[in-house]
Amino acid sequence: MKELTKAEEQIMHILWKLGEGVVNDIIDKMPEPKPAYNTVSTIVRILEKKGFVDHKAYGKTHLYFPLVSKKEYTRLYMKNFMGSYFGNSFREMVSFFAKEDKMSVSEIEELMQDIKKDIEKES
Repeated sequence: MKELTKAEEQIMHILWKLGEGVVNDIIDKMPEPKPAYNTVSTIVRILEKKGFVDHKAYGKTHLYFPLVSKKEYTRLYMKNFMGSYFGNSFREMVSFFAKEDKMSVSEIEELMQDIKKDIEKES
């Protein structure tokens, strides 16, 4: 699975929220200034070629829906991000963000408890 461009990612976020929609539904959810219909249509077709989106045809109208879940894409994106910037070290990534956000020891401990609970739920 490939990473998305900013424009592709913006459209995927809208489709993840909508669940499905025609091009005009996507445009309606985009911030001003709204892109041209043809621009959005082209990006959606690129997403379709990349395997992120599919459609159901109703005459000339296409109803688009995501094939890749937001969670699945986030997992891939973060794995690539961690590899590119932190040498695939989760520890280094967490340490970086903890220092950048100036997290206190108690906040870090609270975060660790939350992670532990999530891991226990999945087991």
